[in-house]
Amino acid sequence: MAMAAPEALREETTTPAPEPYTGPAERHPRQPLVPLALSPGAVELTGPVFGAADVSPLDADLTRQHPGEPIGERITVSGRVVDGRGRPVRGQLVEVWQANAAGRYTHRLDRHPAPLDPNFTGTGRCLTDDEGRYRFTTIRPGAYPVFPDANVWRPPHVHFSLFGTAFTQRLVTQMYFPGDPLLAHDGVWHAVTDPAARRRLVAAYDPGLNDAVASTLGYRWDIVLDGPAAVRSGEGRH
Repeated sequence: MAMAAPEALREETTTPAPEPYTGPAERHPRQPLVPLALSPGAVELTGPVFGAADVSPLDADLTRQHPGEPIGERITVSGRVVDGRGRPVRGQLVEVWQANAAGRYTHRLDRHPAPLDPNFTGTGRCLTDDEGRYRFTTIRPGAYPVFPDANVWRPPHVHFSLFGTAFTQRLVTQMYFPGDPLLAHDGVWHAVTDPAARRRLVAAYDPGLNDAVASTLGYRWDIVLDGPAAVRSGEGRH
C-alpha cells in the first residue's frame, strides 16, 4: 500500500493559527483609561498587604486541602519572582487557581460535563521567600472545551495572580506546560503577539524539582515583573 510522504502528511494536518482571544465586548473598558499621576519614588499602598500570619504552608499544597486524595498526576510548580534587574521580590503574595485533572473548575458557572473532584478545589497561595522563590504542589490540570460547538479546547494551564505592593501593580497571567500540541490552537496564548513573550508563558520541566516521595513531577516557571523580559498579562477567566 502506498504511503503518503511526510511533507504531505504535514500539509494535511496543519491548521492556521487561531485568532487572538480578545474576550467578550462587555468586559472591555467603556470609558477612556485614566492615567494615575504618582510622584517619583512614591508607592501606592491601596492594595492588600499580606504577611506570614495570613498565609499558611497548607495553602501552597493543593493536594492536602481535603480529607481524601485528589485524582490526577501530581506536580510541583516552583520558580522565582524577580524584577527587571533580576532582584528577588520578597514577601510577594502568589495565588493560583486551575481546573482539576478532568478539566473542570470548582465554580458554579462551569458547565463542562467533566466530573468534579470532591478532594480538589484548585486554589492556592503562598508568599515568596527572601530569594523570591515560590512553590506549589498540585495536580496537572486537564484540557477543556471553551466552545463545544466549534470543538475549541483550552490547553492545560494554571492561572497566576501576583499583587505587588499596590493594587495597580497586580499581574494576572497563565502558565502553560511544555510540548503541549494544543498551544498552537489556543487563542488566549496567541493573544500575546510577541513570540518571545509567548514562550515565557511556558514552564520548563525540571528534574531537580521532582519529588519521588510525594510522587510529583517538577516544573520551573520564573516570573519577571517588569522590563523587556517581563511575563505578560493574560486573560484571567478561561
